[in-house]
Amino acid sequence: MRRYLRVVVLCVACGLCSLLYAFSQLAVSLEEGAGGGGGKPQAAVASWLAGGGRGAVRGAGTAARPGGSDRYSLKIQPVEKMHLAVVACGERLEETMTMLKSAIIFSIKPLQFHIFAEDQLHHSFKGRLDSWSFLQTFNYTLYPITFPSENAAEWKKLFKPCASQRLFLPLILKEVDSLLYVDTDILFLRPVDDIWSLLKKFNSTQIAAMAPEHEEPRIGWYNRFARHPYYGKTGVNSGVMLMNMTRMRRKYFKNDMTTVRLQWGDILMPLLKKYKLNITWGDQDLLNIMFFHNPESLFVFPCQWNYRPDHCIYGSNCQEAEEEGIFILHGNRGVYHDDKQPAFRAVYEALRNCSFEDDNIRSLLKPLELELQKTVHTYCGKIYKIFIKQLAKSVRDRYARSPKEK
Repeated sequence: MRRYLRVVVLCVACGLCSLLYAFSQLAVSLEEGAGGGGGKPQAAVASWLAGGGRGAVRGAGTAARPGGSDRYSLKIQPVEKMHLAVVACGERLEETMTMLKSAIIFSIKPLQFHIFAEDQLHHSFKGRLDSWSFLQTFNYTLYPITFPSENAAEWKKLFKPCASQRLFLPLILKEVDSLLYVDTDILFLRPVDDIWSLLKKFNSTQIAAMAPEHEEPRIGWYNRFARHPYYGKTGVNSGVMLMNMTRMRRKYFKNDMTTVRLQWGDILMPLLKKYKLNITWGDQDLLNIMFFHNPESLFVFPCQWNYRPDHCIYGSNCQEAEEEGIFILHGNRGVYHDDKQPAFRAVYEALRNCSFEDDNIRSLLKPLELELQKTVHTYCGKIYKIFIKQLAKSVRDRYARSPKEK
């Protein structure tokens, strides 16, 4: 009997040891799965930045627990972030903030903003963006304006101050795979997610996407005045540019300067030296030249993704916008700030004055439509409904989503 009890006790002890070992292994695996998620990735910096530039500034929505992980949480697939870049110089702070606000209001997936700005603007950007931290839907990083040191002066005076900074984004943001670059005078009238999804439509050779400069060749600038090669029939506009930067960094580009194909970091300066006396629109012209020689590398999206005054000042010539509304509004030529195109200005002011409260966004449309009705004396105002068609849908969709998705 005593021997029998010893056997039972031994079996129970072995069983307990096995259970303890199993639980310890499970705890380790859970800890490993949850680890490494709390740190905020630092901005990659171009090699020509002395001292490494300004590291990532704290952005909104960084809700990591102390230590960077929850010991007992299961491993969760990270949500994809959409990377959006803008370059702001001079009196562009308010315009840029309105653009960023329009991106935040309607987008679903979290946003990572890469803001390249003159040093004197950094404090203002930080103060304004940190005041939005309660949203927890975006992060941001501020960067100085910087060009390769040996040619910095030439690049900075090209077209407008800082405009050519966008050409160097693939070389500065080395850890970013894909990026949406926009000018400061852009307004999103539908989620950034929708243009971001166009990346999946790229074929194996395409590295970037832009819209045509013009739909109507009779009013086109490139086909009438350009003194350099340009893409397609009317050129492309670079104010909204979607980029697969991993492909851009890897590609060897055909060119008219040498029989040897050159990579992105090697082709920019020779291109500027050859054409600097023949280009009018600076970096946009250089992009047109590049894609003229490499047309297979460009994905062209419709005009409603980059709708400008040129699409309506001489009569409506963007059919896609007429059918589905404007997706992204581009107020170039300063039309948000003068009376030349009041329809564009009305949309800008409505979004600039809009707050993030649900009731404020919900009540955005009716006053805007009344303002747009006052613009029917202009060509763009005559078709004012295309300015709110997609915007109305975006507002409806925002309130149809669950609170977690907003």
